[in-house]
Amino acid sequence: MALHATRNDLGENAKKVSVTVLNGTLVDLIDLTNAVRMAHWTMKGPNFIGLHEMLERFYNELFAVGDEVAERLVQLGGTPDGTSQLVSERSRLTPYSQATTYTLDHVKELADRFASLAKSVREGIDSTDDAGDADTADLLTGLSRDLDKKVWMLEAHLQK
Repeated sequence: MALHATRNDLGENAKKVSVTVLNGTLVDLIDLTNAVRMAHWTMKGPNFIGLHEMLERFYNELFAVGDEVAERLVQLGGTPDGTSQLVSERSRLTPYSQATTYTLDHVKELADRFASLAKSVREGIDSTDDAGDADTADLLTGLSRDLDKKVWMLEAHLQK
């Protein structure tokens, strides 16, 4: 991996580890943002308006944190994997079905994807911290907390 020159004084290994982790996170965030938007647009069924509004908040928040992740990896000399082609090729999330329409089916599908991303982010926290990049680990820690909260909010709709 070739990094761009930067005055950031982190070691080369820390930068490479963090850029790799951040790019994986960015790709998954973009994919998840698009899945949430798809659910927001197409859901039908019980609790429609509440879920519709909640998902609008979710995709706006995901978009904002994706920007933070991309900017952090650029600060470290990396190039974001943010194109549609790269996201399609590299996302670690299960593809989202265009056929899903029922509100609670969307909620289940999204809860699974939020939980999957949260797991990857927690692994990234350990990797970046071990490599010596406390700032990236901190960014990912905040993201982890937010993803866990969103999983909880989605799961609350599924519990009887």
